[in-house]
Amino acid sequence: MNWRMLFEDSQSWDHILFSVCWLLAAAIIGRIIHFLVFRLLQCRAVDSRQNLSVTLLKHLRAPAGLVIPLLSILLIAPALQFPEETVMVCRRIFSLGFIASVAWLLGSTVFIFRDLVLSRYDVTARDNLKARAVHTQINVLVKITLVVICVIAAACMMMIFENIRQLGTSLLASAGVIGIIVGFAAQRSLGTLLAGLQIAITQPIRIDDVVIVEGEWGRIEEITLTYVVVRIWDLRRIILPVTYFLEKPFQNWTRVSADLLGSVFLHADYTVPVEALRNELQRILAGSENWDGKVWKLQATNATATTVEFRALMSAPDSSMAWDLRCEVREKLLAFLQKNFPESLPKVRAELKTVARAREDGSCAFGTTHVTKE
Repeated sequence: MNWRMLFEDSQSWDHILFSVCWLLAAAIIGRIIHFLVFRLLQCRAVDSRQNLSVTLLKHLRAPAGLVIPLLSILLIAPALQFPEETVMVCRRIFSLGFIASVAWLLGSTVFIFRDLVLSRYDVTARDNLKARAVHTQINVLVKITLVVICVIAAACMMMIFENIRQLGTSLLASAGVIGIIVGFAAQRSLGTLLAGLQIAITQPIRIDDVVIVEGEWGRIEEITLTYVVVRIWDLRRIILPVTYFLEKPFQNWTRVSADLLGSVFLHADYTVPVEALRNELQRILAGSENWDGKVWKLQATNATATTVEFRALMSAPDSSMAWDLRCEVREKLLAFLQKNFPESLPKVRAELKTVARAREDGSCAFGTTHVTKE
């Protein structure tokens, strides 16, 4: 009887060892399939330099290396013989791993879609209005999709276990009720997420938009579901909640187009030759790389008791070049007046009378002169 039991036990262990070998073989076959597929894809990417092949290699190699062997194991596992308890534990472990790997694979697929779409829109180009709009929408939608994938994967993992299966089912089937509960528990956070979604759809701001917020000039560097990063001209960063751009006024210099009008104000004496100053402005703009050739004008916008105010108006392709152009015009117009018409610089005049003339007029003064204001 003991020999018979030992013989039966040895047969049982032989079946288990045989089954384990089949599982290892399935995993190895899965790895070989993964290697061959991605080796072929890598050769194609090197030969053709296609953006699709490079993107697939970048995002799918790692998750596919886990999904394919697990899929091979799950396909062959029902035909193998293991003790009931071992089968139950292994089935749950492999199911958890498979769900996690599929979620990883779906997330990588989302990134593939993102890279393929964004590769067609160069945000560094000069006329990048459409590119910035697409980048903003795609990045926000990718974040939302990843959150949905994680929630569904967590629900599927819960449904594997008997004790918490109802919780996983409720997470999928009762999303409305859970949404209401979460809404009451995190009303402010939910409002922020909805504001981020509204920013993505209506687009009051886009990636690389030039804005003035909190009295600072900067560019939109990053937009998430909850906050926005603004890069200031001196490389500081302002972190603002997305609700800021829906509740408070701000300046967006590139909302419709990136080109911008710049102005320079200049004060001169009444003796300044206006036509010569206007011709000099035209000459300066024609020789500047920062001017786009669309708009220029010089006008006397104000006249005070001592000076005349001139406004030089000019256009530039974007805000950075507009700033450089304004500085360039201001410096060169001042140099032009100093060199050619120094008498036209601002002055303060005062009239003084001699003592004899003052006695005749009944006033107190001692001479006549001009005082230059410095």
